Amino acid sequence: MYIEHWDAFYEQAVALYRANPLKTRFVTKYRHCDGKLTLKVTDGPTCLQYKTDQASDLRKLERLNAQFFALMATGEALPEDAEMQPADKQQTAAAAGQQQQQQQRQKKTRKG
Repeated sequence: MYIEHWDAFYEQAVALYRANPLKTRFVTKYRHCDGKLTLKVTDGPTCLQYKTDQASDLRKLERLNAQFFALMATGEALPEDAEMQPADKQQTAAAAGQQQQQQQRQKKTRKG
């Protein structure tokens, strides 16, 4: 089932993971031709999905990813007001830079 509002999706996804952590899966899918990002959290019988085409929602995805990592590693949720650590921001920026460089290389190889 698709959930329209991010806050509802976020809360239900975390609750689903806490209810059954060994069977819960979190999948992200990006379709470049449509420019749509789909997030899916499922434990088998229950499937929660959120679809967006807004670039601003990537920050929300990073937050959900960090929440799942914290739950998987320690069993403790991140505080609601916790920000990403500076090292995490640097890694995210570095990954974005590497992705841009890779795209530029691909464009060059296509032309020539």
